[in-house]
Amino acid sequence: MSASDADAGLSPAVAATIASAAYVVPYVLSRSTTPSPDHPRVFFWYRWLRQPAIKPPDIAIPLAWVAIESGLAFAGYRLLRAPSSSARNRALALLGGNLLGIGGWSRLFFGGRNLPVSTVAAAGLLVSGAVYVDAARKVDRPAAAASVPLVAWVCFATVLTAAIWRKNR
Repeated sequence: MSASDADAGLSPAVAATIASAAYVVPYVLSRSTTPSPDHPRVFFWYRWLRQPAIKPPDIAIPLAWVAIESGLAFAGYRLLRAPSSSARNRALALLGGNLLGIGGWSRLFFGGRNLPVSTVAAAGLLVSGAVYVDAARKVDRPAAAASVPLVAWVCFATVLTAAIWRKNR
């Protein structure tokens, strides 16, 4: 292996496999707390909550997350294909932390039914998402651009979570 090979990013197949974590990690962390008929206690608790007028239709939320996670997978792929560097590794670590945060928020909100802590966690995810996008921008601008929807959605989700908390005190 030459020195230039050691500096190159991961192969396309390996990068794509690892980047699929953008779908897998949030799914695995949140699956048991999804408000669906498969989880009737969570489903009925969520249906019982008083919702603010800004809440989108239920179908919009999973569709938004598929789009966001697709952007994050694309970003992860691009970052993993970039030459190894401390900036790339920082961006990847922040991406991983945000993937854990996405699933963790669901566990707090739906699983823990903890509206105040969920609001704080959403705000924390907003900050960590913005920090990640900035770190990704320093390595690969398309990866950063593909991650901006995460920040936009989590900004909205923070406002929505706070509004749900207020309506259900």
